[in-house]
Amino acid sequence: MDPISASCFSLHIQENQRAIAEEQKQDEKFSEIIVSCKSLSRYDGRTFKTLVPQILAAVIVASYHIVVGISLAYSAILIPSVDPNNTEFRAEDGIVASKTECSWIASVIVIVVPIGAITGGFFMDSIGRLNTIKMAAIPSLLGWSLIALAQNVPMVIAGRLLAGFASAWGTSPAIVYMTEIGRADLRGSLISCAPTFASLGMVICFLKGWFMHWKTVAWLSNIYAVVPCILICFIPESPAWLVSKGRIEQAAKSLQWINKYQPQPENRNESLAELQLNFLQKEHQQKLEQQSLKGSGALVKLKEFFKPTGYKPIIILFGLFFFQQFSGIYITLFYSVTFFQDVGSTINPYLASVLIGTVRMLMSCVNTYMLRTFQRRPLIMVSGLGMAICMGFSGLFTYWIKQNTLTQNWMPVVLLLLYVVTSMIGLLNIPWTMTAELFPIEIRGMGHSISLSIANLLMFVAVQLYYPLSSILGGIVMVQWFFGVMSITASLYVFVILPETHNKKLSEITEYFNEKTIYLSLGKKKSTTPQRRRRVEKRDIVRLDDQSQKLMNSV
Repeated sequence: MDPISASCFSLHIQENQRAIAEEQKQDEKFSEIIVSCKSLSRYDGRTFKTLVPQILAAVIVASYHIVVGISLAYSAILIPSVDPNNTEFRAEDGIVASKTECSWIASVIVIVVPIGAITGGFFMDSIGRLNTIKMAAIPSLLGWSLIALAQNVPMVIAGRLLAGFASAWGTSPAIVYMTEIGRADLRGSLISCAPTFASLGMVICFLKGWFMHWKTVAWLSNIYAVVPCILICFIPESPAWLVSKGRIEQAAKSLQWINKYQPQPENRNESLAELQLNFLQKEHQQKLEQQSLKGSGALVKLKEFFKPTGYKPIIILFGLFFFQQFSGIYITLFYSVTFFQDVGSTINPYLASVLIGTVRMLMSCVNTYMLRTFQRRPLIMVSGLGMAICMGFSGLFTYWIKQNTLTQNWMPVVLLLLYVVTSMIGLLNIPWTMTAELFPIEIRGMGHSISLSIANLLMFVAVQLYYPLSSILGGIVMVQWFFGVMSITASLYVFVILPETHNKKLSEITEYFNEKTIYLSLGKKKSTTPQRRRRVEKRDIVRLDDQSQKLMNSV
């Protein structure tokens, strides 16, 4: 999955936790935990010096996202060199790729994400967050070396396949690690390092592709996989994971390193690290007790997907991701150099690609603020409308350039840059965040995984169909207009179907799917019967019980 979007998902998880915490304050069952969490937060120092260990650790683990960004953008500089129909084709390399093979080179990195995410999650829980990132360097080194040594297209595809596994294994552990070590008010800023580094990787890839041979770029990409693994050796493992494995002594040392500059809490004999260790141990014990009471958890979760709160979000997200992928957001990334050449612009396509990568990097920072401030539906609708306008006019200017009636060949590039800006407002990132928002807490993890798998499969199909789509529609002009139509259709879909989730309580989102499917459906909302209210209250108690454990992490 797109690392920028995955990071946005993690950022919004924290926003949900804050909203849930407010809801929990009304429940007497968890008042003791809340009071304890407040008292613990009092002892947390608020100076920059106290934050240095957390910032340093977050930057180190997030730096692996650089090679992830390179992996995503690499097909854009590789395909022009192996496509005999492209002006950048390097006949001396001896590698010639057909249109179908070029599609596989671009898309194969996406198709392995669901498998990589599942296996990566298993490794992350088994061997730890940092060790999983280190392990991700193995397929990364093999993949990039295979690409650099490639003598034919299958070797290139195999290398891209391994790079895809490495990306899936390296991103999630980094996000989880930052979530577990970051202070509550700093956590969002720490996690925002990940999309920034990923966008930086794209810029680096385009810059190197502009001046270097694609095999040289592949060799140098190994550096960005090895250096983070070396630096990781100098930071401690996640204390929460160490406690879950019964390694209390190591967890204590990890907390001492993270809190090395924290002052001694007033009127307490324990240090802040010791207080946090006690909370983590209590939290782990509560989880064990709850797991022993749940029984057959897998069967219970499966049944939840046959309820309206399970299958309706999946259907809605499928439609949302469908329009997202076929609006051209990722197609223009994976084929950026080729795309800029096709629109007829005289601006160097590598320079244009660098500009796009830079814009994505800047917008990923702005997007953190927008996600926390504005509602989801208006953001996506404005985004889709803006994308449609930019693609529509870009197609029009491309048509005039092809007809030799326009001399301003730079106009399509400017419009495509604006297209990237408008996509970052909502349609690119918000669908990924909603995989966490729409599902009830009982199946949120599994629902998120299923939704991400669907999204990546749709991305694979969209990237695969770029060349056939161009052939069927009759060229790049109609392709741009097709992207514009899909973008505006996405806005209409959101206006009619998608519910609002910003600042909504869990009970409100759950009850929405019990009552409605279409957001603009006619008629008044059904009255809630006493029996239904009791069922909702019972579900809320279960959710609050789970969330109370997560609340301590937010402190």
